[in-house]
Amino acid sequence: MKDQRKTEIKVGITVLLGLIIFLWVLGWAKNWTVDSQRKEITVEFSSVAGLEIGDPVTINGVRKGYVEDIKINGSKVITLLNLPSDIIIKEDAKFSVMMLDLMGGKKIEVNPGSSINELDYKKLQQGSFEGDVASAMAMLGSVQNDLVDVIKEVKISIISLNKAFTDEKFTSDLKTSVENLTKLTDNLNRLVVNNKDEISQLLKSGNELTKNVNSFLETNRDTITLTINSVHDVLKTSKEILSKVNDFMDKTDKNQNNLGKLLNDSGLMDDLKATIQQAKELTKIIIEQLKSKGFKVDADVSLF
Repeated sequence: MKDQRKTEIKVGITVLLGLIIFLWVLGWAKNWTVDSQRKEITVEFSSVAGLEIGDPVTINGVRKGYVEDIKINGSKVITLLNLPSDIIIKEDAKFSVMMLDLMGGKKIEVNPGSSINELDYKKLQQGSFEGDVASAMAMLGSVQNDLVDVIKEVKISIISLNKAFTDEKFTSDLKTSVENLTKLTDNLNRLVVNNKDEISQLLKSGNELTKNVNSFLETNRDTITLTINSVHDVLKTSKEILSKVNDFMDKTDKNQNNLGKLLNDSGLMDDLKATIQQAKELTKIIIEQLKSKGFKVDADVSLF
């Protein structure tokens, strides 16, 4: 009787433990909780790509909550996330719909952020869809025609390259070019090696020349500065002289000075021309007399 009683107690305990384990697994799968202080966050997405109620919500990859509700609001999708009360989300948190596994399951990944201020859980948050295999295949389908064209062009390019490399003349010319380049490189190397001392001496001489020029400039800095200033003064004086000459010439052309009045006096010029003509005639008479009978001068000079 006692053994039967013990057996019944063992069976009862086993059934009770099994029921507790079953309820615990079912609650875990269905996201049941007895915490009445859980946090709820409303997040808006442009697309959730098959996300369902009850799908997990992970914090940095760790499952901490679940999707409690999903609603459609025009072209947007509003999701309600249920998280434990001990989870702290910052105001710069990011919400993303991601693949849960390769079978197509979805989850909402939450990056809790690092801001100082905590998230206002009453405000509507904005989330993003990171894409999955299905969206990638859809995108691939939208560009498949372009992809086929690209593959065709690549195939044509490869065929052209094969033809070029199988062309004996092209191959021979390419080999010749490479050989010539190799010879040129060898010659340059030998030139550098054979003239290493001369090149070093040339560089040394260049350095010495630079040092000497710097030393000369440093030593004669004051003299050079004085010379440059003198040249500047000479140029300035020359400019002033040219300005005065130009002004004198302008006044001469406009009869504003004595030389201009003298050069542009028509009467004076006529008198000068007449005098020159008379001197010319007098010279002609003297020359004729000298050639004939000589030159006679009749003069009656009374001194007293």
